[in-house]
Amino acid sequence: MNRVKTKQKSARRRATGRRTLLTIALLLSASGLVRLGGIGFAVAEDFNELLRGTSVGNGERPACTTEADIETVLSALQKRETTLVENETALEARLKTLAVADRELTEKMQALVAAEDQLAATMAVATTAASDDLARLTALYESMKPKQAIPLFETMDPEFAAGFLSRMKPAVGAQIMAGLDPQTAYAISVVFVGRNSEVPTN
Repeated sequence: MNRVKTKQKSARRRATGRRTLLTIALLLSASGLVRLGGIGFAVAEDFNELLRGTSVGNGERPACTTEADIETVLSALQKRETTLVENETALEARLKTLAVADRELTEKMQALVAAEDQLAATMAVATTAASDDLARLTALYESMKPKQAIPLFETMDPEFAAGFLSRMKPAVGAQIMAGLDPQTAYAISVVFVGRNSEVPTN
């Protein structure tokens, strides 16, 4: 009778020892995986699934009853950890690539903005220079005697001549217009009328 009780106690101790060993092994392996941070939720789910599969913690008999079973669980956890580490490494590499691409794009955008600013400044200088040249040339034509200016305006394109006459003092422009060939004066007048017709009346 005592031998039977002793055997039963030994069997219960072995079963308890196996459950304890399995629990410790699972906790140690899971703690190493949880340190991965952002992927901790996936690890926690796998760990819970393993616990549910082994029925540890609910008072039922564990599914892993041998050391081979425990080694199988540990091997699965190690493979899962390796996969998660590889995924994390690939993600970090992709993030670095994206950071480099973003930096290069920012540099190109800055260079483009600088080029646009330089072009705008160049255009402003050119516009100012052209306006100044036109103003000086207009003043030059105004200072000429009508008899000297009329032959020049006869040879000009009507739109070109109208541009100068519109900048001149009305009295000077009238003298030049009066001395021009009627057809030339008419063509210049048409240009003036066309410009005025494009001005909004409202």
